[in-house]
Amino acid sequence: MSRPAASLKGRAGRLARLMPSASPSSAARTPFVLLVVLLLGGGLITLLLLNSALNEGSFRLSKLKRDTTELTDEQQALQRDVDSYSQPDALERRARELGMVPGGSPAFLNPDGTVRGVPKKAVAPPPSPSPSPTPSADPSAEPTPEDGTPADGTDPAAPENTPAPPTPTTPGR
Repeated sequence: MSRPAASLKGRAGRLARLMPSASPSSAARTPFVLLVVLLLGGGLITLLLLNSALNEGSFRLSKLKRDTTELTDEQQALQRDVDSYSQPDALERRARELGMVPGGSPAFLNPDGTVRGVPKKAVAPPPSPSPSPTPSADPSAEPTPEDGTPADGTDPAAPENTPAPPTPTTPGR
Protein backbone atom coordinates (compact mmCIF):
# COMPACT_ATOMS: atom_id res chain seq x y z
CA MET A 1 0.00 0.00 0.00
CA SER A 2 2.72 2.36 -0.80
CA ARG A 3 0.68 3.76 -3.68
CA PRO A 4 -1.79 6.56 -3.06
CA ALA A 5 -5.52 5.68 -2.84
CA ALA A 6 -6.32 7.56 -6.05
CA SER A 7 -4.30 5.21 -8.21
CA LEU A 8 -6.30 2.18 -7.08
CA LYS A 9 -9.40 1.37 -9.01
CA GLY A 10 -12.63 -0.30 -8.17
CA ARG A 11 -13.35 -1.78 -4.83
CA ALA A 12 -9.83 -1.49 -3.49
CA GLY A 13 -9.82 2.24 -4.25
CA ARG A 14 -13.00 2.84 -2.30
CA LEU A 15 -11.67 0.88 0.67
CA ALA A 16 -8.40 2.77 0.56
CA ARG A 17 -10.24 6.10 0.64
CA LEU A 18 -12.20 5.05 3.76
CA MET A 19 -9.04 4.12 5.66
CA PRO A 20 -6.81 6.99 6.77
CA SER A 21 -3.52 6.94 4.97
CA ALA A 22 -1.54 8.56 7.79
CA SER A 23 -0.69 6.81 11.07
CA PRO A 24 -3.33 7.14 13.79
CA SER A 25 -2.91 10.24 15.90
CA SER A 26 -2.18 10.19 19.61
CA ALA A 27 -5.50 11.95 20.24
CA ALA A 28 -7.40 8.87 19.02
CA ARG A 29 -5.40 6.62 21.38
CA THR A 30 -6.11 8.65 24.53
CA PRO A 31 -9.68 7.43 25.18
CA PHE A 32 -8.63 3.82 24.73
CA VAL A 33 -5.65 4.12 27.09
CA LEU A 34 -7.84 5.95 29.62
CA LEU A 35 -10.45 3.19 29.40
CA VAL A 36 -7.84 0.46 29.97
CA VAL A 37 -6.33 2.32 32.95
CA LEU A 38 -9.77 2.87 34.49
CA LEU A 39 -10.71 -0.79 34.02
CA LEU A 40 -7.45 -1.98 35.58
CA GLY A 41 -7.76 0.48 38.49
CA GLY A 42 -11.40 -0.47 39.07
CA GLY A 43 -10.47 -4.16 39.03
CA LEU A 44 -7.67 -3.58 41.52
CA ILE A 45 -9.94 -1.63 43.88
CA THR A 46 -12.60 -4.34 43.57
CA LEU A 47 -10.04 -7.01 44.45
CA LEU A 48 -8.90 -5.01 47.48
CA LEU A 49 -12.48 -4.59 48.71
CA LEU A 50 -13.20 -8.28 48.15
CA ASN A 51 -10.04 -9.25 50.04
CA SER A 52 -11.01 -6.95 52.94
CA ALA A 53 -14.50 -8.45 53.09
CA LEU A 54 -13.06 -11.97 53.12
CA ASN A 55 -10.64 -11.07 55.91
CA GLU A 56 -13.45 -9.53 57.94
CA GLY A 57 -15.51 -12.67 57.42
CA SER A 58 -12.55 -14.78 58.50
CA PHE A 59 -12.14 -12.81 61.73
CA ARG A 60 -15.86 -13.07 62.42
CA LEU A 61 -15.76 -16.81 61.75
CA SER A 62 -12.89 -17.33 64.20
CA LYS A 63 -14.74 -15.29 66.85
CA LEU A 64 -17.88 -17.35 66.32
CA LYS A 65 -15.87 -20.58 66.58
CA ARG A 66 -14.35 -19.37 69.87
CA ASP A 67 -17.81 -18.43 71.18
CA THR A 68 -19.15 -21.82 70.11
CA THR A 69 -16.33 -23.57 71.96
CA GLU A 70 -17.00 -21.55 75.13
CA LEU A 71 -20.73 -22.23 74.96
CA THR A 72 -20.12 -25.93 74.34
CA ASP A 73 -17.87 -26.07 77.40
CA GLU A 74 -20.53 -24.29 79.46
CA GLN A 75 -23.22 -26.65 78.21
CA GLN A 76 -21.10 -29.67 79.11
CA ALA A 77 -20.47 -28.29 82.62
CA LEU A 78 -24.20 -27.68 83.09
CA GLN A 79 -24.97 -31.19 81.82
CA ARG A 80 -22.48 -32.63 84.34
CA ASP A 81 -24.26 -30.67 87.09
CA VAL A 82 -27.65 -31.98 85.97
CA ASP A 83 -26.29 -35.54 85.82
CA SER A 84 -24.81 -35.25 89.32
CA TYR A 85 -28.08 -33.85 90.71
CA SER A 86 -30.14 -36.58 89.09
CA GLN A 87 -28.12 -39.51 90.46
CA PRO A 88 -30.18 -41.64 92.86
CA ASP A 89 -28.05 -40.98 95.93
CA ALA A 90 -28.10 -37.21 95.30
CA LEU A 91 -31.88 -37.29 94.83
CA GLU A 92 -32.30 -39.26 98.05
CA ARG A 93 -30.05 -36.90 100.00
CA ARG A 94 -31.92 -33.85 98.70
CA ALA A 95 -35.28 -35.46 99.50
CA ARG A 96 -34.14 -36.14 103.07
CA GLU A 97 -32.98 -32.53 103.38
CA LEU A 98 -36.49 -31.47 102.39
CA GLY A 99 -38.02 -33.75 105.02
CA MET A 100 -39.25 -36.49 102.70
CA VAL A 101 -39.18 -40.11 103.80
CA PRO A 102 -39.08 -43.29 101.72
CA GLY A 103 -42.53 -44.69 100.99
CA GLY A 104 -43.61 -48.18 101.91
CA SER A 105 -45.44 -50.65 99.72
CA PRO A 106 -47.67 -48.78 97.31
CA ALA A 107 -51.35 -49.41 96.85
CA PHE A 108 -53.04 -49.11 93.46
CA LEU A 109 -56.54 -48.22 92.36
CA ASN A 110 -58.12 -50.49 89.79
CA PRO A 111 -60.30 -48.99 87.04
CA ASP A 112 -63.42 -50.17 88.85
CA GLY A 113 -62.41 -48.20 92.00
CA THR A 114 -61.19 -51.10 94.14
CA VAL A 115 -57.88 -50.86 95.98
CA ARG A 116 -55.21 -53.42 95.20
CA GLY A 117 -52.56 -53.78 97.89
CA VAL A 118 -52.48 -52.50 101.44
CA PRO A 119 -51.64 -48.80 101.83
CA LYS A 120 -49.25 -48.01 104.65
CA LYS A 121 -48.20 -44.70 106.14
CA ALA A 122 -44.61 -43.75 105.39
CA VAL A 123 -42.55 -43.60 108.55
CA ALA A 124 -39.26 -41.76 108.85
CA PRO A 125 -36.37 -43.97 109.89
CA PRO A 126 -34.67 -42.97 113.14
CA PRO A 127 -31.84 -40.52 112.58
CA SER A 128 -28.39 -42.01 112.74
CA PRO A 129 -26.28 -40.82 115.65
CA SER A 130 -23.95 -38.00 114.72
CA PRO A 131 -20.47 -37.83 116.17
CA SER A 132 -20.03 -35.29 118.94
CA PRO A 133 -17.57 -32.49 118.30
CA THR A 134 -14.29 -32.89 120.15
CA PRO A 135 -12.65 -29.89 121.85
CA SER A 136 -9.54 -28.53 120.25
CA ALA A 137 -6.34 -29.92 121.70
CA ASP A 138 -4.35 -26.94 120.46
CA PRO A 139 -3.57 -24.74 123.49
CA SER A 140 -2.62 -21.79 121.29
CA ALA A 141 -6.06 -21.74 119.64
CA GLU A 142 -7.57 -19.44 122.29
CA PRO A 143 -5.22 -17.38 124.44
CA THR A 144 -6.32 -16.89 128.03
CA PRO A 145 -4.94 -14.53 130.66
CA GLU A 146 -3.42 -15.88 133.87
CA ASP A 147 -6.69 -15.69 135.84
CA GLY A 148 -8.31 -18.43 133.65
CA THR A 149 -10.90 -16.31 131.81
CA PRO A 150 -10.83 -16.19 128.01
CA ALA A 151 -9.51 -13.05 126.32
CA ASP A 152 -12.94 -12.21 124.83
CA GLY A 153 -14.46 -11.69 128.29
CA THR A 154 -16.95 -14.59 128.27
CA ASP A 155 -17.55 -16.86 131.23
CA PRO A 156 -16.03 -20.31 130.61
CA ALA A 157 -18.67 -21.93 132.86
CA ALA A 158 -21.56 -20.55 130.77
CA PRO A 159 -23.10 -23.05 128.32
CA GLU A 160 -22.05 -22.58 124.74
CA ASN A 161 -24.61 -21.58 122.15
CA THR A 162 -24.02 -24.41 119.65
CA PRO A 163 -26.23 -25.06 116.64
CA ALA A 164 -28.03 -28.36 116.19
CA PRO A 165 -25.98 -31.06 114.47
CA PRO A 166 -26.53 -31.29 110.71
CA THR A 167 -28.86 -33.92 109.36
CA PRO A 168 -27.05 -36.99 108.05
CA THR A 169 -26.60 -37.21 104.33
CA THR A 170 -26.39 -40.98 104.12
CA PRO A 171 -29.53 -43.09 104.20
CA GLY A 172 -30.24 -44.86 107.48
CA ARG A 173 -31.30 -48.21 106.07
